[in-house]
Amino acid sequence: MALSRLDNLYRQVILDHSSHPHHHGVLDESTTEIEMNNPTCGDVIQLQMKLTPENVIEDIRFDGSGCSISTASTSMMTDVVIGKTTSEALALIDSFSELVQGKDVAKLDALGDAQILSGVAKFPARIKCATLGWKALERGIYENKTTTVENQRHCDE
Repeated sequence: MALSRLDNLYRQVILDHSSHPHHHGVLDESTTEIEMNNPTCGDVIQLQMKLTPENVIEDIRFDGSGCSISTASTSMMTDVVIGKTTSEALALIDSFSELVQGKDVAKLDALGDAQILSGVAKFPARIKCATLGWKALERGIYENKTTTVENQRHCDE
């Protein structure tokens, strides 16, 4: 019975982020704009962020159309990366990617609400939905001309 209540709570958090996404809309002054899509299910995201000269994510917004998992995950992602350096954001991206693949994540609390998406690992077709916003952020960090990131890595779509 307790597990059922927990599952219902998780579903409600996902539905809330999907129905009322945080940091949704257009950013007036952005330093980076990225558009990505998931051709498997038709999710499309436009991500904008404003980075400080010190590579801190000062603000972030997203728009587009996507399934509830894609929208909720991106909403959750925006909550945890504002105020983080690009290096810290990349570490969160790695942790989230491991989480949705069913791997253990050392600093689970750092993912905020996004940690409840661990169940996506049971549905491999939904992993791309859950990671679309995170991949857009990663690409945005690497494509930003003002960003200096140690140990640059390749960003897969």
